[in-house]
Amino acid sequence: MHRRTRSALRRVALAGAALLAAAAAVPPAHAQARAAPDGRTPSGGGLSAVVRYTENGIPHILGRDYAQVGFGTGWAQAADQVCVLADGFVTVSGERSRWFGQDAATDGSLSSLTRNLSSDLYFKGVRESGTVERLLAAPAPAGPSKDLKELMRGWAAGYNAWLAQNKVTDPACKGAAWLRPVTTVDVAARGFAIAVLGGEGRGIDGITGAQPPAPAGGARPAAPQEADPREADPAAAAQAAREFFDTSRYDVGSNAVAFAGSTTASGRGLLLGNPHYPWQGGRRFWQSQQTIPGELNVSGGSLLGMPAVSIGFNEKVAWSHTVATGTPVNLHELTLDPADPTAYLVDGVPHTMTRRTVTVPVAGGDPVTRTQWWTRYGPVVTSLGAGLPLPWTTRSAYALNDPNASNLRGSDTALALGKARSVAGIQDALARTQGLPWVNTVAADSAGGTLFTQTQVLPRITDELAARCSTPLGRAVYPASGLAVLDGARGDCALGSDADAVQPGVFGPGKAPTLRDAPYAENSNDSAWLANADRPLTGYERIWGNVATPRSLRTRGAVEDVSAMAGKGRLTVADLQELQFANRAPAGDLAAADAARACSALPGGTATAADGSAVDVSAACAVLAGWDRTTDAGSRGALLFDRFWRRLTASTPAADLWLVPFSAADPVRTPRTLNREAPGIGRALADTVAELRAAGIALDAPLGEHQFVVRGGQKLPVGGGTEALGVWNKVEARWNAAAGGYPDVANGSSHIQAVGWDGSSCPVARTLLTYGQSSNPGSPYYADQTRLFSEERWVRARFCERDILTSPQLKVVLVRERR
Repeated sequence: MHRRTRSALRRVALAGAALLAAAAAVPPAHAQARAAPDGRTPSGGGLSAVVRYTENGIPHILGRDYAQVGFGTGWAQAADQVCVLADGFVTVSGERSRWFGQDAATDGSLSSLTRNLSSDLYFKGVRESGTVERLLAAPAPAGPSKDLKELMRGWAAGYNAWLAQNKVTDPACKGAAWLRPVTTVDVAARGFAIAVLGGEGRGIDGITGAQPPAPAGGARPAAPQEADPREADPAAAAQAAREFFDTSRYDVGSNAVAFAGSTTASGRGLLLGNPHYPWQGGRRFWQSQQTIPGELNVSGGSLLGMPAVSIGFNEKVAWSHTVATGTPVNLHELTLDPADPTAYLVDGVPHTMTRRTVTVPVAGGDPVTRTQWWTRYGPVVTSLGAGLPLPWTTRSAYALNDPNASNLRGSDTALALGKARSVAGIQDALARTQGLPWVNTVAADSAGGTLFTQTQVLPRITDELAARCSTPLGRAVYPASGLAVLDGARGDCALGSDADAVQPGVFGPGKAPTLRDAPYAENSNDSAWLANADRPLTGYERIWGNVATPRSLRTRGAVEDVSAMAGKGRLTVADLQELQFANRAPAGDLAAADAARACSALPGGTATAADGSAVDVSAACAVLAGWDRTTDAGSRGALLFDRFWRRLTASTPAADLWLVPFSAADPVRTPRTLNREAPGIGRALADTVAELRAAGIALDAPLGEHQFVVRGGQKLPVGGGTEALGVWNKVEARWNAAAGGYPDVANGSSHIQAVGWDGSSCPVARTLLTYGQSSNPGSPYYADQTRLFSEERWVRARFCERDILTSPQLKVVLVRERR
């Protein structure tokens, strides 16, 4: 492009909306750009948008209205992730078995299922019942706003236009018959799937497999032959529920911290967001900036298929989300009609369940038909995970209430957050839209304010209601997990409504644990209790989370670090960047020295492995003692401690592991002091040393030699550490000794943002999308940011017009519908 043309383009672009009107007259700066005919609008009457790409393939999407911005977003997401997106649309259409086989595995991105048939039975049932259409038709604020509907309409049109005008080169779906255009309902269905991920999406096996003990009117087994969950071991049920809803066991999580102006060099706020999400599949983030002049200007990360920015920043405020501890569902124990196990009693009056018969086409076989059963409370469910069976007997059954199955407001919340101008505006946006299903919000603003709030959609289970209406199973599991099991036969056990709730049966935002304007506000997936250790939050109902209980090592390390930073003061964005890659392992600080001493005390330097063999572990003692207590890629001893610590904590109860037990009066520093006499230490050392030697891995090998990813044939070392070590820069990888250790990252740090303000009109922001914008190995944006993550380098965010237009890699694409 000639210098004169580029200068003209930049002058036009500075005018914002004027670019849209004049774009047809501007020569294209990208091979896909097309001039409009006859000087008309770029789309020739259809939808259009201007997409300006800067470094690392980050698009800055400019449109006159929500439909145009949605169009540009759908187009740009398809360009980067068409195969992953198309796979997700197959999921929410209930067609995975048709294309991939009923027993093949899903990628787990839109539910917790691993088998296609169960996924299809659920999602096809959702579609055939018209659930999504009814939610779309509901008037705001209970239903989606007009702006969101336009954004979704535009997204679908943009995705379809990209498919129509481009050849798919990604080998994951090139030439696939299941690539198809989508509708607004498809986009909304994906939003529905995200909303119920923590609820119905985790109970699908128990929903689609639920069948009455015998056909209505048929012979039934005698009652003594039936398992009765009311007679189950309460302690076992409580433990199963606790594990099922334990956020530390999820494949997603996050850290976020906001610092107040009193702690910063500029007197303005700072925010570091570090969500932990899968590195493959449909739950990846994707970066963009969305601009409607005078209406919306926001930059950040969106979950794939979502039309709005989920976490990000604008000129005045930045926010991130962390997976919350609120239990997003409850159960109702049904008392069944003795004459019909598909009818249940409420105040003595029988109610017939609704049959939902679903037929799923199957590749290479006959269609599969199953019946699901639904009640006024939700679907009948026969289990929540393998550990919590909920048998359907002739006497009782269980219905699952997930209020997020009536929530399509998530993207409305995202839009409102993007338009907020302060942390007060963030709080107001959350209160107005009430669309977040399973996350907290942490925010900072340019005036120096901070916010932590757990404003999420939760069943309105008060402790009083749980005490009054819990069944025997509920009395066991509610205190342990927040899962209420209410007596569904009593009308006075209905959930009720809060005056400030936009949806019946959920808490209003006024009940959410909230902390405003603390020197720091931090969350690492524990409950709201220690969002600031000096200002603990208490007094909320058990369903929101627990208080005065042990915190995860990640929470403890994070609170130690951020409270020290706040006390130091004069913080800048550079300090946030340093925190992200400090890679401190709190478990190492607590236990490595004592583990080394316990190792040195072993007679003859020998320990007994699990298989009974004697292993010389003496060389491990010095490695543990000399380890720098970090999980940097170059750290020697990190891998040895990692493998040892996973084994030890998996086999040794906390009560046997620590000499100083947990104290609610000192929750950040307890429990502590490793019990060097713990019986599992020697065995964990022996098994770890034997494992590494068998794999040909040196005990003091640098972590990055054995924790890595391969991109384009290049091995990229990866720093960071697992949940068990408590590392802020979380990296979860599957062990594969034959492939060199941890040869790929399953989930962990994803769309990272460090944001502040310096008094100018532009935010100071650094970002990093650890796995890059594209899943296509042929894309230049497949591994570029993964290399940056490996090298602990950042992307300078280009938010203001002058920053966008001075990008040395600026490309302007005029995208439009063809009609």
